[in-house]
Amino acid sequence: MIREVKNIKGGDKSRKISKLTKYKFRNKKLSRALNKMKKFKVGILGATGMVGQKFISLLENHPWFEINILAASSKSAEKTFREAIKNKTNPKNKISEKILNLKVLDVCKDAKKIADSVDFVFCALNTNKDDIKLLEETYAKLECPVISNNSANRMVSDIPMIIPEINAHHMEIIPYQKNRLKTKRGFIAVKSNCSIQCYVPALHPLFENSISDILVCTYQAISGAGKSFETWPEMVDNIIPFISGEEEKSEQEPLKIWGQIENGEIINNKDICITSQCFRVPVSDGHTAAVFAKFKNKISPEEAIQKIENFKCSQQSLGLPSSPKKFLHYFDENDRPQIKLDRNIENGMGISIGRLREDSQYDIKFVCMSHNTIRGAAGGAILLAEMLCREGYIQ
Repeated sequence: MIREVKNIKGGDKSRKISKLTKYKFRNKKLSRALNKMKKFKVGILGATGMVGQKFISLLENHPWFEINILAASSKSAEKTFREAIKNKTNPKNKISEKILNLKVLDVCKDAKKIADSVDFVFCALNTNKDDIKLLEETYAKLECPVISNNSANRMVSDIPMIIPEINAHHMEIIPYQKNRLKTKRGFIAVKSNCSIQCYVPALHPLFENSISDILVCTYQAISGAGKSFETWPEMVDNIIPFISGEEEKSEQEPLKIWGQIENGEIINNKDICITSQCFRVPVSDGHTAAVFAKFKNKISPEEAIQKIENFKCSQQSLGLPSSPKKFLHYFDENDRPQIKLDRNIENGMGISIGRLREDSQYDIKFVCMSHNTIRGAAGGAILLAEMLCREGYIQ
């Protein structure tokens, strides 16, 4: 990645110029240009739900994006946003009067109007997967890029599922998808499931040691089900040992994240076996995972911790408005990470890791945690959109 340039000004000493430095400089210039330019107009599909409201909260005063359209199902259409969320307002989300007074459009009937009014949409819909899959493709074919929080299109082979710090290169599949859809600017990009957002980033720095087997148990907050303790009192003092569809996502989605592009498709990683168990726990926000990992090339706990602490994110993810200053945070204390202390680290965009040690059955084990409605949902999707804008996929 380094080339030598000789006989430059100031003498004939050889000087090494890193392509990485040039990339950082280019991205700084692009980011400055984006900060000065007219903002991208954004629509939110499924704006009235918990994740939709989190999108709105995080996009208030965003330097690149401006909310132009709010859309939801026919039940909320034609109402003001204030009226539409009357009985399901989340007090954690700050929403301006300007947004509260917007009229909600119908995601289906008004699709053409929405697509023509924005530069791209975020999809936070929570309904039948087949309907969402069709609706997202409809918007893409209307030449409106879709950045989706939903799982409906995650396993489609030419739709990138991206954690920006890890597999930004999967953006390169987008031209193949556009060719299939016969679009010029419309496409779909998705973020991964909230349950994998803590343990896939934590394991990724150890990837070069050839991970072979992973066992993970996730302990997932009730906001992941779109609930609060007020709307789901049965979860107080309770644990439910089943979350529909979560174990399949936890076992399959990392393999796509760690996959490679071949002949216009993302081919899942075939070298890693993952098994999981997912629990719903009485926590408002924040997903925790207990992880056990085995490697073909053995690694000591000390080496693993060092690799986590020294991990370098993909360059495309750096310097964006929502990028965490430090992606992975390792704690030496035996009682960390904790939900109340650590879920908001890096404004909810950081990953907290601790208790990494040797295991008697696997090679290592550790605990990790992330904020499920920020990093795991709206915040992760916004970061993905920022990266796609800076890289020129959304214009």
